[in-house]
Order: sequence, then structure tokens, then C-alpha cells
Amino acid sequence: MRHWIYAASGVLLAMQAQADMTVKVGQVSPLSGPIAHLGKDNEAGALLAIEDANAKKLKIAGQIIKFELISEDDASDPKTATIVAQKLVDQKVAGVVGHLNSGTSIPASKIYNEAGIPQISPSATNPKYTLQGFKTTFRVVANDVQQGGAMGTFAVDHLKGKKIAIIDDRSAYGQGLADQVDKKVKALKGQVIAREYGTDKTTDWMAILTSVKARMPDVVVYGGMDATAGPLLQQMRRLGIKSALIVGDGACSPEMIKLSGSGMDQNVYCTVAGLPRDQMPKGAAFFKRFKQRFGMDVQVYAPYEYDAMTALISAMVEANSADPKVYLPTLAKIRLQGVTGMLQFTPEGDIKNGAVTVNQFSSNNWKPVSVIK
Repeated sequence: MRHWIYAASGVLLAMQAQADMTVKVGQVSPLSGPIAHLGKDNEAGALLAIEDANAKKLKIAGQIIKFELISEDDASDPKTATIVAQKLVDQKVAGVVGHLNSGTSIPASKIYNEAGIPQISPSATNPKYTLQGFKTTFRVVANDVQQGGAMGTFAVDHLKGKKIAIIDDRSAYGQGLADQVDKKVKALKGQVIAREYGTDKTTDWMAILTSVKARMPDVVVYGGMDATAGPLLQQMRRLGIKSALIVGDGACSPEMIKLSGSGMDQNVYCTVAGLPRDQMPKGAAFFKRFKQRFGMDVQVYAPYEYDAMTALISAMVEANSADPKVYLPTLAKIRLQGVTGMLQFTPEGDIKNGAVTVNQFSSNNWKPVSVIK
């Protein structure tokens, strides 16, 4: 690319200009529907990573790179997820961060794999996601084997629960998490007295909870998102079920506290497939910058979304190419200190040394009480 300037003598001189190169990267999360607050949290994390990368004027093949975020809404729907995944493939994105849910990440991963486009989920925890044999599939959080195991262990060993009721929303995430809790509780010689389920849109849990109450559980465990967990807890307390409730990372949010209202008490716990905020290596600075930039607090996954996007970009720069075929092997072997911790992947694409934090509701917030690695 050339542009022309006039010298003082009036002679026309040709100057070689360094051309910027635009690289499109995708982000997919539910930007509409009952968990849109989580999706927008993810989107903001990706955008902050893009803005930070562009401010550094990174170079690939001698050219300054401008990264462009293409954000899509999958509405937490598996079919929509495949549609927007193909849309991103058609737009020739260099990589994708997403999706938020396991139930959307898994079907979309097939499309990205066929196109050879790397996909990093900041939040999909179902083990199946990385067990499909795809070289393009990664995640930056612990999976449900780790998280479900931690929930089961906490229920039996810490809370001394002998009778455990397990409820889920029948999504790939919720049921997958519940299945792992079930396995761990039984392995620890606890008794699973109920396995009940609704859907990812259920808000009336009264019939299920009435049945659960009759069995007198010590602990209730729920696999699902905050939009359904909040009503579940409210109705538990309304029915006089005083048992401890443990929910997974999909409900470990400020929104869960808001939705649960007076149902929240110190007998409510949640897990997050990662470290507590105060133990994240760069957590304090990130949470402060995030609030300043977007005028809102982090819900759950924004720092993981930020790290996932940063990993994609770092792999491109290190490989000196935005071509997925070229930088994919670099991404698979990356070692990067992120906001949430060290980013390294197993051969399957799981995060190495994934941690699970157990939080307890206290003083109108989630407070970490245990970290399990």
C-alpha cells in the first residue's frame, strides 16, 4: 500500500505505508432471554480484552493488527447456537470465545471444528464438550467432574449431609452437574433420597419441592442457572424447607441473590469453577477496570471471557499469524498468566489444574469458604 506526499521542492515522493490488518474474532453468549445478564457480562469481558489488545498495537507479519469483535446472541438455545456458529464461520472469524452454556457450546463446537476455527468456552463445564476428539475445542474453567465432585464432597463432608436431594433443569449443564454430584455423594456413602428435575425455564417448583420436603433432606443440590434457582430457593423457604441449598456456578451470581429475595440466608452455598476473586492473580485490577468501563459489576464469567479472548490473541501474535491452521498448535501449547490464573490446556482442551471455589451467602454477598483443586 502506497500513499503520496510532496517534498519541499515540490517533487512527488512515494512513501511506503504500514497497512493495518483487521482480524475478526467472534463472541457468542445469550444476549436475550432470562440469563441475558450473564451473556452481557461475557460480552463485556471479550470487549475489554479486544480494547486492551488494540491499545497495544500488536503486530502480526509486520502489520499492526486491529481486532474486531463480532458478537452474536444464541439465546441459550442449542439450535440458535448452531445457526450463529455457522454465521461466524461464514464471516471468516479467526477464532471464537463462547458459548456460555454447555448445551449451546457442544453443538456449536462441531461447526467450528469442521471449519478448523478454535473455540474457547469461558463457562461450559459439561465434560462432553472436550471429549469429542476435536482439536479446536478448549475451556478456561474446571469441568463438571471437578465441580460436581466438589459440591458432593462439600454436602457430605462439610455440611454433614446424610440425605441429599438433587434437582436439575435437564440442560446439558444442569443435568451433567447433577449427575456428577450424585456419583460423588454415593461414593462418600451419602444417600441420594431424590432425583427431580424441571426445565431451564421452570419457575414453579412447588410440586417437586412438596415431594422433596416429605423426604426430609439435609441438603438440596440444584443444577441450573440463576433464573430458575432463585424461584426454587424462594419456594423452598416458603414451604418450610430449611435444608442447606448448594447451587453451581450458573447460579453463583449477584442476580441469584436478587431473584431469591428473602429466601437467601447463610444456609445457601454456590460453587464457581475457578478461584475466588481475591485469589485471582490480576483480579483486583480487573474488577475495578471492568466497573469503570461498563458501569456494572462482574456477574460471573467476564474474567474468564477476558482470559479466553486474550489467549486467542496471544496465540496469534506468538504464531505470527491469524490463520487458524497456523496458530491453533500454538494455542494448544500456550502458557499465559491470565486474570484468573495460569492458562494452560490439557491435550483434550481442558484447563490444567482447574480449581473450584465454594461460596456461602453472607452480608448480602457471596463469600468464599473453601477452594478445592
